[in-house]
Amino acid sequence: MPVFFFGHGNPLNALDDNAYTRTWRAIGASLPRPRAIVSISAHWYIPGTHVTTNDYPRTIHDFGGFPRDLYQIQYPAPGDRGLAGEVTALLAPASVRGDESWGLDHGTWSVLCHLFPDASIPVLQLSIDETQAPPFHYDLGTRLRALRDEGVLILASGNIIHNLHAYAWGRHPAEPFDWALRFEAQARALLAAREFEPLIHYEALGRDAQLAAPTPDHYLPLLYAMGASSDDDNVTFPVEGIDGGSVSMLSVRFG
Repeated sequence: MPVFFFGHGNPLNALDDNAYTRTWRAIGASLPRPRAIVSISAHWYIPGTHVTTNDYPRTIHDFGGFPRDLYQIQYPAPGDRGLAGEVTALLAPASVRGDESWGLDHGTWSVLCHLFPDASIPVLQLSIDETQAPPFHYDLGTRLRALRDEGVLILASGNIIHNLHAYAWGRHPAEPFDWALRFEAQARALLAAREFEPLIHYEALGRDAQLAAPTPDHYLPLLYAMGASSDDDNVTFPVEGIDGGSVSMLSVRFG
């Protein structure tokens, strides 16, 4: 299976028919059916590494102030306790805790409702340990790589650029900030060349990187996708665009 990083952007993408969501649907239609999906979402950013073990993980509406229709969306995919155990073993010696209190947050279901709208494929979420430095997250991604040969789709969901302080609210068009264009171009070039070290240590890339990722949560899922990729994977960018001037919708496909 390939590995994806999706820029999920605004939760309203779950309802919208736009260039981003149309491409997500086309990607889903083009893929062989996965045995299961392991999602690493920016929105489960907690102390510790947890994996969902629910038989039927709940749909979490982890946002406020949106239209009523968005809160009515359900993504009733099953879980997979056996795969959760396999993930736990693969990530050793990192400590992984099974978790039934979480479910599927919008970083996962707002993309999956377009990729696989029938919600019949088992889905797990893996949390992002907020206490760990970026190399830790890249390393966990490398340990997930073996799942690809078992038909498991690894789906990382965040945004390479995610600066809500600079975001143009109100859904009106906004030109991308110069720093956003520069950082996205730099990240694309490094990804295409498989020069991952600067992206792992992104905080050293300067002011553009600091503006692009003022907090780590939406950036770190990219490191899981990078880690799960293989040296011979073709790197492509099936979705691109910057929303609200400061949120990159760039998606990356490895393989």
